[in-house]
This record gives sequence, structure tokens and C-alpha cells, in this order.
Amino acid sequence: MNDRIQLPRPLPGRRPALCVMVLGTSSGAGKSWVATALCAWYRAQGYKVAPFKAQNMSNNARVVATPDGRWGEIGTAQYLQALAAGAVPDVRMNPLLLKPEADTHSQVVLFGRVDEALSRMPWRGRSLQVWPQIAQALDELRAENDVVVIEGAGSPAEINLHASDVVNMRVARHGGAHCLLVADIDRGGAFAHLYGTWALLPEGERQLIQGFVLNKFRGDASLLAPAPQMLQELTGVPTVATIPMQFQHGLPEEDGVFDDRGSAGGGQAVHTTIAIVAYPRISNLDEFQPLLQVPGVRVVWARSPAQLAGADWVILPGSKATAADLAWMRAQGLDAAVAQHAGAGRRVLGICGGLQMLGEALIDLHGVDGNAAGLGLLPLATLFAPAKTVQPARHELPALRAPWQALSGVQVQGYEIHHGRTQLRADMQAGASAQARELLTGMLWQSGDGAVLGTYLHGLFENAAVIHALFGQGAPSLEQVFARLAKGVSQWFAPEAGAGT
Repeated sequence: MNDRIQLPRPLPGRRPALCVMVLGTSSGAGKSWVATALCAWYRAQGYKVAPFKAQNMSNNARVVATPDGRWGEIGTAQYLQALAAGAVPDVRMNPLLLKPEADTHSQVVLFGRVDEALSRMPWRGRSLQVWPQIAQALDELRAENDVVVIEGAGSPAEINLHASDVVNMRVARHGGAHCLLVADIDRGGAFAHLYGTWALLPEGERQLIQGFVLNKFRGDASLLAPAPQMLQELTGVPTVATIPMQFQHGLPEEDGVFDDRGSAGGGQAVHTTIAIVAYPRISNLDEFQPLLQVPGVRVVWARSPAQLAGADWVILPGSKATAADLAWMRAQGLDAAVAQHAGAGRRVLGICGGLQMLGEALIDLHGVDGNAAGLGLLPLATLFAPAKTVQPARHELPALRAPWQALSGVQVQGYEIHHGRTQLRADMQAGASAQARELLTGMLWQSGDGAVLGTYLHGLFENAAVIHALFGQGAPSLEQVFARLAKGVSQWFAPEAGAGT
């Protein structure tokens, strides 16, 4: 155990739990990743740990059990943080999840279940309704654990939102949290970001900021001096960690689309290029993280037909606004490009919303998503309904036609999160030389020529057996990733690292 590390430790058996909170100077500073690393480190020290984020805005979600024995959703970041902490993921760890459906509207998920009344409520008015439940969830987790690692959202210095805050300093005050403020130094201006954020906080809240963290550092750390010391003289807050830029760290980015720096084949010759269509309301993109870790696999996030050129596979991922994203694809010319790819006998995979797009028609009688003609690559029709399917899934894949035959007989587990029911329509493939098949009832379909595969199963590539069947090799497991993070924390939070010496 490294006793010199610049992180607080709980007293043995102390209740309520110590709260350690990760705040950021902006979105994208690395809060989710740092919080995950801290969960892994505290777990490695032998503590009982739970993550917490009061409110998460993301279309990346996972399925977990709810207290009433049903299934609900939490943000992917808190799901992974729970695994890093060695805890069972729990809806209390992310009591409020906002899933954007348009620029000015989000579906509100409270304790794992969609709440239509909250979804219709104005942003500022919502906080009065949800804060007591958020506070209770944190209190319960503190009563059950030694440490609760809390993640903030955006920046705590968003002064236009401070009065209605339920995710940053209000949580910090409620839990008496030891707060760390993280800045992305790779963007430039990190010391100004740290100072400006600290300066905009009310005096009482400044006292909760116990350390600054410089994230995504590249170069000679000795060149940071004397800036950390000068910043401490101005604020009284030490810089407690300098974290090097982590390429291929093994965890998904919380809300952003990956770039090609982390998806160029892992340093080996590229044998497979996979183009994932990155429409505006893409969801659950985190499930493709294992593909970025497979040597020789290149992942391209495609927003134009040119980015599909030369791809071996095309994947249509999940969408929080299927009809709108389908319209966007048509506006970009991606519909024709995907059809051309499939027509050449190359692989196309549609997952959830992407599956629905592959069909002939999207029918919406309840105003859930929208009506639209599909891409016509599978003879399917999807009927949207107000009820939302949220549940885990486990299957043995049946016999598949080429080029997906390597998946035949593979045991898979994952999850479903979707509106709508999809059905194979025999009248839509009358006269076809080869008939499309429903391989798993309501779950998996394959085109007559075999090239196009559609499924409601999220998490397919998170099954090691799937990666091995498709590529003959594996990707690092999450436990290996968490072990590396825990070891990294011991290095990054050492006194000499924070000082930039």
C-alpha cells in the first residue's frame, strides 16, 4: 500500500462513507475515466466502494436490476465504474439519466425507468422534484460502503445553472466530498481553466476543492513547473496528479465518438476495416470499444459515403431517434452507400435502431419516434409503441449463413433497450431467390444472401467468444483494464507526479 499517495482514505468501519468527487473544468476533461480509475484503486486497497453520478446526460446506457425486481437503465460510465469497484451495478448509482432525443428535449429516466412527467418538465423546475430522491440514493450508498466515488457533470462553474444544480456542488456539499478538479491539459489553457473554475465558485464551495488534476499530459513533466506552485499560491489548492495521455486505455469514451488515433489496427497491419455510421443521435457506441482493441482491426466513424469506401464491414449502431437519423443518412447519401456495400455481398450489421433502419418500414402510431421508409435490406417492419423494452439477454446463436457463419453456436449475453417490435414480413420478400430468416424470435434476422444481419442485442462484441470467432484473437478483459488503472493511480497521484517534477 502506497501511504504517500495524495488521496484520502476512509477510517476503518466509518459510516457514512467517505465521498471522493471528480469534477471537471469542462465536458471531455476525463471525469468518467478518472472516476473509474479511482474506483479500481480504492477497491485494490481493500475498501468497499460504490460509484455515484446524480445526473448523467448520455445515450450510452446499460441494463441493471431495479429495487422492485424489474430492469432499468443507468449510464454506461456508472455501470463500468461499478464493475471497477467490484460492486453490483445499481440504479441508485445513477438515479437520473437524461437521454437526448433532440437538441432541446431528452427522455428522463429516474431510478432506471422512463418518467414521462419529468420528461415534459422544464429543466430548472425538474431539480426541485428530483433532488430529495438523489440525496436519498447517495445517503443509502454511503451507509453501505467505505468510499463513494462521485462523478460530476460538465463544469461546477456553469453559473447559469448553479441555482438548479443537482449534480455538482450541491452533491459535494451534501456528502462533504473531497473534491478533485480535472482539466484536459492537451487542449491548452489548463491552468486558466482550473483557476477560472475555482474562482467562479462561491467561497464555501471553494473549500471543498482539495486537489487539481492535470489529465492527458504529453511531453516533459518537468516543464510544468513553476505553474502548479503558482496556482497553489493563488488558490491554496495543490496539484495532486499529472496523468499522462492514455491511448488504447481500454474503456469507452463516455459521450464522444472515437477518433482514428485509437482505431488504426493496434500497431499491426490492418486486415479488417469496420465503418460504423455515426449519425447525430447515435446510442450505445460504447459497445464497440472491444473492436478498437483487436490487433489488425481499424474502426472508422463514418459520416459520409467516402468513409464507407473500402470498408469490409458496415455497422449501423443504435439510435435514440431512428427516423430522424435515417433521414440524416439519406441527406448525406449514406443510404445508397450502405445499399451498394450490401449489394456487393460485404457485411452489414444493424443493431437496435440500426436493425430497424435495415427493414422496409418504421410505423409509429403513438408519436414515439416517427414514420419512415427503411433501407429495404431486410424484409422487416417495425411498429413503435409507448412501452420500452429494457432487459438483459442471453442466447446461443443458431446456424448462420456466410459471411457470418463463424458465429454459429456461440454463446452470447448482452442487453436490450428499445421501443418498437420488429417482424419478418413474408409479403415483403415475395419472389426473392433466397429468403431472409428470423434466427431468434424477435431478436435476430439474416438476409437471404447472408450479408446483412440485424439484431436487438447490444453488447455483442463484449463477448470474448464473439471476438475470437470473428478475428481469431482477443481483446484485453475489463479486469485487466481495471488492474492497469489501479496501478496507474498509484503512480499518477504520487507527490512527485503532481508537482510536475
